[in-house]
Amino acid sequence: MPDQLKGHRERLKARFRKGGIDALADYELLELVLMSAIPRRDVKPLAKNMIAEFGSYAETISASPERLLEISGIGENVVTIIKLVEASAQKLAQGIIMEKPVLANWNALIKYCKTQMAYKKTEQFRVLFLDRQNRLIADEKMQEGTVDHTPVYPREIIKRALELGSTAIILVHNHPSGDPTPSREDIDMTKQIQDAGQKLGVQLHDHLIISKSGHSSFKSMELI
Repeated sequence: MPDQLKGHRERLKARFRKGGIDALADYELLELVLMSAIPRRDVKPLAKNMIAEFGSYAETISASPERLLEISGIGENVVTIIKLVEASAQKLAQGIIMEKPVLANWNALIKYCKTQMAYKKTEQFRVLFLDRQNRLIADEKMQEGTVDHTPVYPREIIKRALELGSTAIILVHNHPSGDPTPSREDIDMTKQIQDAGQKLGVQLHDHLIISKSGHSSFKSMELI
């Protein structure tokens, strides 16, 4: 490795150790990630190109393997490292809230949902299953659809809650468009799930819509 490149990398690492992510631009943080997969090449141009292509560090890390491989200079090793970073972030966020009372850790719950779904390119519908103490006992992806639609089946959701011994649920889905405003279809579907749950003792606490620009809460909007 040339001394100039080695010096650049050491300076970048030192800035990160001293100041954390706030001390680095998005492309510099991505550089640190890429160094592990490409140890002997200057990865700054590649990092800048990826940020320009996807828009941000978060969107780059969340990109699908197929999209990543479309970028010149990216191979399977890079994809593996990037997906490992994404999985680590998701696992960390999950660990903070799993088996804990989620209503008392609402900000952590929102961060977890954003980590899981905010940058997905297609709609996902997830259900968070809670026990009698409102502790999160399971987070399951029930459906995945297109860029603007996901089929949802209320009976399946309530059936799964009963199988898990869950007495309360939180619905979560994403809007890839970036606008977290609920649609008429979202509102109607939520009411159907709420009604089905009430008949069998499963309470609907909230329905969250997650997007890269923010989130909305049906409870806060008085839609449930």
